[in-house]
Amino acid sequence: MDDSEAPEILLTNDDGIGSAGIGALHDALDEIGNVTVVAPADDQSAVGRAMSTEVGIEEHERGYAIAGTPSDCVVAGLEAIGPYPDLVVSGCNRGANLGEYVLGRSGTVSAAVEAAFFGIPSIAVSLYVPTGDMEFHEIETDREDYAEAVRATEYLVEHATDAGVFEQADYLNVNAPLPGDEPAPMTVTRPSHVYDMDATHNGDTITLHDRIWDRMAEGDIEDPEGTDRRAVVDGRVSVSPLTAPHTTEHHEALDEIVESYPDR
Repeated sequence: MDDSEAPEILLTNDDGIGSAGIGALHDALDEIGNVTVVAPADDQSAVGRAMSTEVGIEEHERGYAIAGTPSDCVVAGLEAIGPYPDLVVSGCNRGANLGEYVLGRSGTVSAAVEAAFFGIPSIAVSLYVPTGDMEFHEIETDREDYAEAVRATEYLVEHATDAGVFEQADYLNVNAPLPGDEPAPMTVTRPSHVYDMDATHNGDTITLHDRIWDRMAEGDIEDPEGTDRRAVVDGRVSVSPLTAPHTTEHHEALDEIVESYPDR
């Protein structure tokens, strides 16, 4: 592909610019587009759409390291660094971002949402890493683990825009399994509604616990067919087409109480 025809891609993440996931994506996307990396200098997992007013910037062998959040990186990349991209890709995250409740919490997804508010098509990409009996922080990944996530991202970058996908979706939330004996199929999904957080009071501390990960490790998930979590646990690449602005619905009950609001 001629450089003049290649898409301009802004690549970011929330695991930090030195992570294996962004390295794997960078090398693959660099073959099909002009990639500019603007990513956090260190791990910014689960910061959501937190935004700074001023951030430091340093050149890095992969691009630009920002002392800030994924959303900071998108704004900095679009408005201060350039070139202005045709597409923003966020990832690949070490750990899945599945379910409605995660969308606002994930730094990976939040970078895609930030781009969507600028009107730039975006793709958030994450890797499902089964924990088994281990704690998540004990699990390490290397470049080969991201093969399915990279393959899916390359395909979507090459085909989604021309196919008109972003005429209806603002961004895609992609979750891929680890590589298996056969290539993983891809399926369109919706975010799961299942939510299972709990908290335990221990003296002067409270421990917050996302029990969804325990369920996934045990294979005990109630997510139905068609949801993102079910697809990934079953070994498929999940692609959820999503919109960024919050939607509003007409509620007659709210109309009634607003009409009754006292004027003094």
